[in-house]
Amino acid sequence: MRIAMIGTGYVGLVSGACFSEFGIDVVCVDRDAAKIERLKKGEIPIFEPGLDALVKTNADAGRLTFTTDLKSSIAGADAVFIAVGTPSRRGDGHADLSYVYGAAMDIAGHLTGYAVVVTKSTVPVGTGRQVERIIRAARPELEFDVVSNPEFLREGSAINDFMRPDRVVIGAETERAQQVMRQLYRALFLIETPILFTKLETSEIIKYAANTFLATKITFINEMADLCEKVGADVHDVARGIGLDGRIGKKFLHPGPGYGGSCFPKDTLALVKTAQDYGTPLRIIETVVAVNEKRKAAMADKIAAACGGDVRGKTIAVLGLTFKPNTDDMRDSPSLVIIPALQQAGASVRAYDPEGMAEAMKLLSNVDYCTDAYDAMSGADAVVILTEWNQFRNLDVKRMKTLLKAPIMVDLRNVYAPADMKAAGFSYTCVGRPA
Repeated sequence: MRIAMIGTGYVGLVSGACFSEFGIDVVCVDRDAAKIERLKKGEIPIFEPGLDALVKTNADAGRLTFTTDLKSSIAGADAVFIAVGTPSRRGDGHADLSYVYGAAMDIAGHLTGYAVVVTKSTVPVGTGRQVERIIRAARPELEFDVVSNPEFLREGSAINDFMRPDRVVIGAETERAQQVMRQLYRALFLIETPILFTKLETSEIIKYAANTFLATKITFINEMADLCEKVGADVHDVARGIGLDGRIGKKFLHPGPGYGGSCFPKDTLALVKTAQDYGTPLRIIETVVAVNEKRKAAMADKIAAACGGDVRGKTIAVLGLTFKPNTDDMRDSPSLVIIPALQQAGASVRAYDPEGMAEAMKLLSNVDYCTDAYDAMSGADAVVILTEWNQFRNLDVKRMKTLLKAPIMVDLRNVYAPADMKAAGFSYTCVGRPA
């Protein structure tokens, strides 16, 4: 089989590489000529553990190629995947579908025979029908089916998520389209992965429902953490106590400075807007969005409180800039709210992140970017852990005390034990636990 993957961003590149690992011939196409040239040379534009090796192996085997030639990529393909961006639209929060609909027009112009057109991008309900209408209007004689196949890839573990998923969701309404998709995912059928076939609209809703439910769990435990701080309880024990209930589950119950990334912020907002358009407002999700935004700003106040109530004239060392570890993704990271708030309050910021500093430099100005965690702490009045990279989990506390002007740590990811930090002589502030 041969497939074309339109878009070489996070979803398109990971999906294309993984499909090629299944033995399928994959052509990844993008209009960005510079990116394509980099990919041809084996240079991966994003940080994702294992992706560089996977791309190289399959490119060397001839199963994975990169091009800007849309026409040759689409012609003769068994399936064409749309994996372009759907960012939040400026002004109203709806998903911007211009890239998706542009790809649909391109597909209509270059298909030479029957193919399955697959929306891999995260799109609001009804998008698949509109893609079908666009192609049908341009090529009424063409045989094709439109399928929804949302991705459920976690940054930092995307390859494993694709190769060994909890489930695969496919919105395909004809037997012919289902057969093509079964063949593409044959490797997963062999390991008995649950494959759920649904209507187009159902598949599109599943993706948004999954992300907004996970965002809700994060926001729930963050609010529980606030209560725990007031009453002297330990939010980790609370999370464990409720997570052992099989109806609730233990995942996504770790408190922190609020969710970020490429999916949760835009997807929660897009689902809220869609529901409002249909006259069925989602009050829980609306609250989740509002609470999460306020939480990021509140974390700057928490840091100031730990520094005696005022950070004016002080230097704050920030460890971790990306929204989560094992990625270089800065999209909607809490650092993008917290660091400017500290600067506005009069603080200087020294920062270090193992993978995210190149992206951070494009988004955060007047920050002193450092070579490692200890460099960031040199001469600082306090240190803040914003992202729980493994290398921040076992810092030399004795060395930290010699570098910091005062032994103050604000641990917004609860990496350290309060008792250990107290014993080490630190003024330690964490989230949802007695300090």
